[in-house]
Amino acid sequence: MGLFDALPRLLGAERRTARQITGQAGEDAALAYLSAQGLVLLQRNFRCRGGEIDLVMQDDKALVFVEVRRRANLRHGGAAASVTRSKQARLIVAAQIYLQRYRMPPACRFDVIAIDGDHLEWLRNAIDT
Repeated sequence: MGLFDALPRLLGAERRTARQITGQAGEDAALAYLSAQGLVLLQRNFRCRGGEIDLVMQDDKALVFVEVRRRANLRHGGAAASVTRSKQARLIVAAQIYLQRYRMPPACRFDVIAIDGDHLEWLRNAIDT
């Protein structure tokens, strides 16, 4: 192994899997789409002990927690179907932790960006709390 092979580890960078790269591309597409619709990015990849929120965005006066799901095909039910009850519960916990930074939390909602192949669908208010 040469110096250039070891350089990412020496600098603290992790090697990313194909799945992580695909997920990042899906988040990039979702962010571009939502930004074009007028939403403003507040935070990307909010992580906490309870879970992770892909995108936290502002839509007028509402705070929007966005879950991005991407599937190459519909064999396993598609991207939207992959937001299971347990995933929804983790998103809600993460959102509750995120909202602790506000003295008076704003109105908020949970949206899903479902990407199946090249088709992107924006599901507003996809998760009930």
